[in-house]
Amino acid sequence: MSETVEELTVEYMEGDEMTVKELDKVVLTKGAWATLIFRYQDLDRKTGEFGADKYTIRRYQKRNGEYSQRSKFNISSKDQATKIINALSEWTK
Repeated sequence: MSETVEELTVEYMEGDEMTVKELDKVVLTKGAWATLIFRYQDLDRKTGEFGADKYTIRRYQKRNGEYSQRSKFNISSKDQATKIINALSEWTK
């Protein structure tokens, strides 16, 4: 569990092997509820290489001094990410 927003990550280790590598994150909101967007890569077990960039938006709630994930939205492809960017850009003009 993480006590601060800065400690939150999507990186994941199975034993000594990293299976999810965080490339970047942006904190969208802080407080009792925190929202972050992450850029990450999954390990391809067949090749041993990390795959294409992926993106996820996660919401965390702070209770008893620690953040717990409450929801997530995985952006399934670069194309979907571009469509989201375009829609939000249009709506926020």
